[in-house]
Amino acid sequence: MNQIIDTTPVGNETVLSDIPTLRRRARQNIEEGAVTKGYAADREVVITLLNEALATELVCVLRYKRHFFMAKGIHSDPVKAEFLEHANEEMAHADRLAKRIVELGGEPNFSPDGLSSRSHAEYVEGDTLNSMIKENLIAERIAIESYREMVAYLAENDPTTQRMLKEILTSEEEHADDLVSLLEGMETRKKMAGSD
Repeated sequence: MNQIIDTTPVGNETVLSDIPTLRRRARQNIEEGAVTKGYAADREVVITLLNEALATELVCVLRYKRHFFMAKGIHSDPVKAEFLEHANEEMAHADRLAKRIVELGGEPNFSPDGLSSRSHAEYVEGDTLNSMIKENLIAERIAIESYREMVAYLAENDPTTQRMLKEILTSEEEHADDLVSLLEGMETRKKMAGSD
């Protein structure tokens, strides 16, 4: 039995559609996949933002990988391990972003042409363990701010993308915390070496 639900809006309350209405709307514009009439965000803007985030993640992968291979010194092993772990996690973020772009009917931009200009973070090589850690921390802080702004921009207009961005944001905050710990560890080692 199909229950009929009153679809007349009352104030700011959410309106629920009856089953026949849901079924009828789902049959319209089926080539748009996950993007239904109820999608409230500006899809082109969201795709652009996600492609910028994708570029940011790819630049971070490249920077972390370089730092993983270039890190040297007696204290480099735990730092290298952290760089590699972060590179792998950033690649997983990039994959999630690309998948969501496709779900929204867009095309993920993996082109190396203009990658650094699309990225919010910079690709800075660094020449010491300390400078590498700092550059990665700066990049994580940039990513944190850009993801926070994207989450706020989406508001309730695209809850699926917003939830994904919040999950990535949580990971970026963890990365920043890891890097601060590495910096503190480097400072402690310097102090201990200086006291000998």
